[in-house]
Amino acid sequence: MFHAAAHKHVPLMEDNPIEAIKNNIFGTLNAAECADKHGVEKFVLVSTDKAVNPANIMGATKRVAEIIIQMMDKESGTKFAAVRFGNVLGSSGSVIPLFRSQIAAGGPVTVTHPDITRYFMTIPEATQLVIQAGAMAKGGEIFVLDMGEPVRIMDLARDLIWLSGFEPDEDIAIEIVGLRPGEKLYEELFLEKERLSSTGHEKIFIGHPLTNDANTFRGELERLKQLLVKENQEEMLQLINRLVPDYRSVETH
Repeated sequence: MFHAAAHKHVPLMEDNPIEAIKNNIFGTLNAAECADKHGVEKFVLVSTDKAVNPANIMGATKRVAEIIIQMMDKESGTKFAAVRFGNVLGSSGSVIPLFRSQIAAGGPVTVTHPDITRYFMTIPEATQLVIQAGAMAKGGEIFVLDMGEPVRIMDLARDLIWLSGFEPDEDIAIEIVGLRPGEKLYEELFLEKERLSSTGHEKIFIGHPLTNDANTFRGELERLKQLLVKENQEEMLQLINRLVPDYRSVETH
């Protein structure tokens, strides 16, 4: 079972953190518990590089989802694992379709910051690696895909304008519009304390699981569910900050 359903639009989730918590955390928990109940052999969570030192609620909720997967693996006959990677070229919400539509409209092409970088992977490569990582899973792993070198978005914008037959800054303007809510200048693929180890595949690595007390974690999830029913956003965000100590943006909400 591959679980890829998530609210992943960063600024939209900054404006709607309750929806991010409801879907990304409790949607994952529901799916994982169903997999356990029905004896699914393997459950693979498709995670994101935004779960590493998250600066937004989307990334923080996906990090909690990773912890849920590791907790479930200790309690279930199902083998639970997660695969973490960056942006997929051409996917829904990807920057390339946006740039293409802006170029087709005559510009401007909007870039949030001149130094912003992102990791990219093609759709076929991402899907193949997710499936291969799932085949490798013995339970409890967070697989990290080698995304290559990060791409500077400004360079990507200029290249796309040029490849479309126009001159950047002459035919098509590039406009710096500022970082969006929850947006980081660069993303990270793993936490230093996870200490990656290699696998039999040159592009797939394993982050060593970080231990969480299962009873304490389940208690916090139950408390979070109660706050969700009450739609107590402030306390929910404080609790997310306890569950994900590296989450650094709770004070911005």
